[in-house]
Order: sequence, then structure tokens, then C-alpha cells
Amino acid sequence: MFKTDFMDQAMKIVIPGGTGQVGTLLARAFHGDGHEVVVLSRRPQAMPWRVVRWGSLGEIDGADVVINLAGRSVNCRYTKKNRDEILQSRVSTVQAVGRAILAAKRPPAVWLQASTATLYAHRYDAPNDETSGLIGGSEPDAPDSWRFSIDVAMAWERALDEAPTPNTRKVKLRSAVVLSPDPGGIFETLLTLVRRGLGGTAGDGRQYVSWIHEADFIRAIYWLIDRPHLEGVVNLAAPNPLPNKKFMAGLRQAWGTPIGLPAAKWMLEIGAFFLGTETELVLKSRRVVPGRLLADRFSFKYPEWTAAAKELCERYRRNQ
Repeated sequence: MFKTDFMDQAMKIVIPGGTGQVGTLLARAFHGDGHEVVVLSRRPQAMPWRVVRWGSLGEIDGADVVINLAGRSVNCRYTKKNRDEILQSRVSTVQAVGRAILAAKRPPAVWLQASTATLYAHRYDAPNDETSGLIGGSEPDAPDSWRFSIDVAMAWERALDEAPTPNTRKVKLRSAVVLSPDPGGIFETLLTLVRRGLGGTAGDGRQYVSWIHEADFIRAIYWLIDRPHLEGVVNLAAPNPLPNKKFMAGLRQAWGTPIGLPAAKWMLEIGAFFLGTETELVLKSRRVVPGRLLADRFSFKYPEWTAAAKELCERYRRNQ
């Protein structure tokens, strides 16, 4: 894993909501590197690291790092009930973590707060970085239903801004899709389509896919922990997003499947309905670049999709 001189000594890292895919990737990496990992969860489970009940926010006192990933999954239909739960779960957990940090006798040095690159505008013309990127919600060619994800992200980040933590640096992690070959992840879902001959272009294929390889995601998190001058918004995405058509073609090539049936927009709408999800996850153009990481001379191990897809496919085969 990626280490720095600062991290030669073991840290205590608390991860509220760390039982999902991203949290497990981080916990596994930190634990493997010799750090003390404590995951806060509403449903504790046996893991190589400690997993305790959500109410154990006292664990934050004395921690070196807090990485808050808590919040209800957005992979669902946006009914009123689900919308209310998604919004409330994110805002309330940020507020709870903020209160725990403020009350701590020895507060953490840094609070990394999950956000999402979905906050940026649906666009094809130019990439979105942290300074010049356009916030979405008023695009003329975007469905009104997409506004909800942006409202949630803005409320999420606003709750972080409002949390008084004078002795703790705060970073907003505007993450693209994190790809790893672990079971149940987004990569496995995409690869399953490819393996069944269904991994063709989605919609018109022009929409950009922003992504980041798990190795670079973990390395970037270490980078942010170790650099006190980095605070506020940071995009976590590979520097080369690409249109869905090229993205899926690259995945097919990496797996060795020459053909993938395309899916028209109306087909995706039907499929999303029966799968209990939204087409926004597939059709929105997320053209996001990591401006601040690149300016800080962070070096990506997998900046291009071709090499990343090849490595992920090879590891998926080994795991199988």
C-alpha cells in the first residue's frame, strides 16, 4: 500500500458507515498496513478489524483520522420515502460526527467526509474540476429527477461546513465511482453484463464516465491524511474520464468479449424500474477531473482506463 513518512507510526482511524464496498476497501488497506481501524455500523459484523455499534461515537475521541461514509444507499427508486431517508441519513450522521469531534478531549487531526462527483453538472463540453466545475441542477437537457442527487450532495457538504471543529481539518471527498473486483461492487455488475454479451453502449454512449481504481482511491486517501494544507473540496477521480461507449468497449476488450448488445434509453428505463434503481446512475454525464490532486503532484498508478480495466479483470479472474 501507499505510505508516507508521517504514517510510519500506527494511526487510529474511525470509519462511520464503513461496512459498504468503499469502507471495506479502506478498512482492509489500513488494517493491512498496521493501523487500528474502528468501523461504526448499525449492524456490526465480524471482520478482521473492530466493528462497533453506531452509537459508539466516543471512539472518535483520541482517533487520528475520521472518514465518515455513513448514509443510506442511493441505489434505489427515488420515492418520497426513500428520498427523505437518503437526505436525513446523510445530514444527521454528519451532524452526529461533528458533535463527537467537538466534544472530544483529543479530536482527530482530519475529518474526511464522503461526498459525490454527482454534484457536478451533466455536461459533455468540458471537464469539472474543483475551481471551475459547474454545479448541476439547472441543465436544460437533464431530467428534473436528477436534481435530487445534487440537493442531497449540497446538504451533505453544507452540514460539514456548519460543524464547528476548530482543531480538525475537514475535507470533502467528491468521489467518482470506485472500482474494485470485490463481489457485489459496481465493477462486478458491469463485468457481469459484459460476460453475458450485454455490455454495450448505454443510451447514446456520449455521457462521460468518471471512475477511479481502488488502488488510487486508497493512495489518495493516504495523501489527503498526510497533507495538512489540503482541505475543502477534493475530487477523487482518475484524470481521464471517457464516454460510456469507449468505457464499455475498453472493458469488453480487457475481458476478451468482442460483442456487447447496446441498451437504448427506453430499455434502461424499464430495466431500472425492475431493478429498483434510477437511470441517472448510467445516463448522467459525469466528466470530473482531480484538479487539486494533480496540482499537488499526486501520481496516479492507473490514470488510463485501458490499464485499469486490464488489471481489474485479471484480478477478478484470479479471485474466481
